[in-house]
Amino acid sequence: MQTNYSRIIAGTMNWGSWGAKLSSSQICELIEACYSNGITSFDHADIYGDYTTEGDFGDGFKHCGIPRESLQFISKCGIALSNQERGTKLNHYNYTKQYILDSVERSLHKLKTSYLDLLLLHRPSPLMDPDQIQEAVSELINKGYIKSFGLSNFTPSQTRLMQQKLEVSANQIEISLSANSPMFNGDLDYCMTENIRPMAWAPLGGLLGKKVIPSALELAFKKLCATYNTTKDGLLLAWLMNHPSQIHPVVGTTKIERHKTAVAACEIKIETEDWFYLLAAFRGHDIP
Repeated sequence: MQTNYSRIIAGTMNWGSWGAKLSSSQICELIEACYSNGITSFDHADIYGDYTTEGDFGDGFKHCGIPRESLQFISKCGIALSNQERGTKLNHYNYTKQYILDSVERSLHKLKTSYLDLLLLHRPSPLMDPDQIQEAVSELINKGYIKSFGLSNFTPSQTRLMQQKLEVSANQIEISLSANSPMFNGDLDYCMTENIRPMAWAPLGGLLGKKVIPSALELAFKKLCATYNTTKDGLLLAWLMNHPSQIHPVVGTTKIERHKTAVAACEIKIETEDWFYLLAAFRGHDIP
């Protein structure tokens, strides 16, 4: 079943102890600000904040006046971090049936919700058994604990493996101007062929945090930001969203103004030559 997500998805990885360390009231304010600007989808993973950020988000969300059905909660499981409280000594992947079931129930409790709109397997494991995963996911769907199922960081061949047992509705992968290989290696082609929704983590590609970038790229930013009346982050997001696969950027900022910029970028139509101009400026050469 396809869920309607906002085109910009708010990534929560940096909301808690791994980043801004927002208080419950600040999280509530940020959720409400996102909602008022048209961002209704929130991306989580059980491991964020060393297993604490989902709980922080839930504590903030329970004070908001936004109906749960007006929002979409996404979360991931499968990475088991070394954690004394959980008794894990080594970072590893775990996709046994019971681990998946337990992970989702913990996420629901922490997020103060009765269901996830989307559950993603966080990263592929060489030991993942599609039959066990299918049993767990089917049970979660039948109980109403999750509405849909997807993947994160899976290749087309790994996705096909899962599709033998389950409907895969989304794949969250790294896509940006600086991580553009999914546009050429078949990853996005496969999503389009199979009606899988691509979601892009790190959609800015780390380009805004660099003190020095190629002069050709700096010039392209200057010209195109003026042409399309946007900022660098707005331009980078618009460049992604102009791909025909309908990429949904997962934007990890905690700044309301940057959320507004991201939403405004949804309306920017980049001319084809300008799209390739920005790509060439990053690569240092145009197409072969």
